[in-house]
Amino acid sequence: MEGGQQYNPRTVEEVFRDFKSRRAGMIKALTTDVEEFYQQCDPEKENLCLYGFPNERWEVNLPAEEVPPELPEPALGINFARDGMQEKDWLSLVAVHSDAWLLAVAFYFGARFGFDKADRKRLFNMINDLPTIFEVVTGAAKKQVKEKSSVSNHNSSVKSKSSSKVVEKQRGPEPPAKHSKGGPEPKDEEEEVVEEDEEEEEEGEGEEEEEHGDALCGACGENYASDEFWICCDICEKWFHGKCVKITPARAEHIKQYKCPSCSNKRARP
Repeated sequence: MEGGQQYNPRTVEEVFRDFKSRRAGMIKALTTDVEEFYQQCDPEKENLCLYGFPNERWEVNLPAEEVPPELPEPALGINFARDGMQEKDWLSLVAVHSDAWLLAVAFYFGARFGFDKADRKRLFNMINDLPTIFEVVTGAAKKQVKEKSSVSNHNSSVKSKSSSKVVEKQRGPEPPAKHSKGGPEPKDEEEEVVEEDEEEEEEGEGEEEEEHGDALCGACGENYASDEFWICCDICEKWFHGKCVKITPARAEHIKQYKCPSCSNKRARP
């Protein structure tokens, strides 16, 4: 089986890294490589499974012949339902089964190498911090991030208001200001210019964070990072890591309208 060389992670970090890599491969199959995945899942073939590998590759293949298998097996026969459902519903179904298989593989390693209660809990929390494949495929992950962002912004606003009230209460009423002849001293012109520049920079940074802060890569499902090159599809408006869709900053400068792999491969299907 391609990419299926024996690999046995033994620590929580190694199992989580294995989980992330297999997950990345399966997300590619169901998003950026969806056209190729669709074609390989021919209903005329035998029971087929979708595999994800530690090298972030995916494969549609027959189940392992050995009994019992070396690892838990993915759902059988994903190809049989392809033409009996709408494509998005079929992909969502495959995504759900893929999530279940990834958890089975991760906790198989945990059981095999004697993870205790604390290790299992830590592994689950690390996995749970990532969006599921189903959430990435259906777009629910992006929606959740937006809701979380708006809630956190609201909470921070409420917290700042309440804390300012507490500070005012602790200070008590301020004594009346002493009379002075000259009034407040005027600010130096250079100081005013510096303050204005700082405010403009903060506003620009805030706008950029609002634009990209809740973005998830449409290929791998990972969050936006300011030190990475991203590109947005002009059709579906999803954001992608440049490395995930094989677009460099230099190449992006010459693209007038960018279409992601999924939008480029879309065609009418019965």
